[in-house]
Amino acid sequence: MNKRKTFKVWLLLFPVVFLLYLFIWRPSVMGMVWSLFKMKGYTPTEFIGLENYIRVVSNTEFLPILWNTVQYVLWSILIGFPLPIIVAFAINELVHAKNFFRNTIYLPAIMPGITVMLLWYFIYSPTSTGLLNQILAIFGAEPYGWLNDSNWVILYIIIQKTWAGFPASMFFYYTSIQNIPGDLYEAATIDGAGFFRRLWNVAIPRMLPIIVLNLVRQIIAVFQVMQEPMVLTGGGPNNASMSLGYQVYLYGFVQGRVGQALSLGTITFLILIVATLFYFKIEKKTTENL
Repeated sequence: MNKRKTFKVWLLLFPVVFLLYLFIWRPSVMGMVWSLFKMKGYTPTEFIGLENYIRVVSNTEFLPILWNTVQYVLWSILIGFPLPIIVAFAINELVHAKNFFRNTIYLPAIMPGITVMLLWYFIYSPTSTGLLNQILAIFGAEPYGWLNDSNWVILYIIIQKTWAGFPASMFFYYTSIQNIPGDLYEAATIDGAGFFRRLWNVAIPRMLPIIVLNLVRQIIAVFQVMQEPMVLTGGGPNNASMSLGYQVYLYGFVQGRVGQALSLGTITFLILIVATLFYFKIEKKTTENL
């Protein structure tokens, strides 16, 4: 009887395992192995050891691009991480028009990604027709080249990415808040706790495992940022918004340096594996606490 149950379970898992092997495990391992070869197109021709890695790391652009990617993560944590928590708690506190705000705020999440990026491209337009520059013009200011400012371009990209991505996280937190016993809020309100005290003393301690879990997931996701700098800035100005993910794309699909693309992808994977292992550890604790 147990063998029959086990067979049925494996029978159900087989399609998923096969797809994981076909599209995730096999390509990942092949990419790591091929990164040790000289590539002619997408065919390995000659074993060269770590030569591709040496070329990638010795490239003068590698460290600045790595630092750019770290900046993406830092700005995302500073801006994009607390925002959905605050908005979720604010909607939970609403008495009227709660459904209206929930549905309205979720709209960016259902828009096509490329549409959102093109929308923000025109919002950030450096000409007087850009939305933000039109607002500046009301106050008599000159047009500003938002995405042409190498000092702040990563911040502006993260603002766009946060606007597009925070609704899904917000609903995740909102659901968690709904599961917190209401008598805790009532007791805090009776004690005179305001909005932020209830957030800090009631909601966050109860949601801490979920918050830490989402933090690790966000770090992993933002570290692989590619589409936003590709569409909004092309990695510019002067590589100020270039990321590791976009550099992998350029190596592999634009410049024809497939071996270096595979090497840089492997380096990125090794960096993220630490965060991923931490993620699995937090996920296990979170599951046990639910």
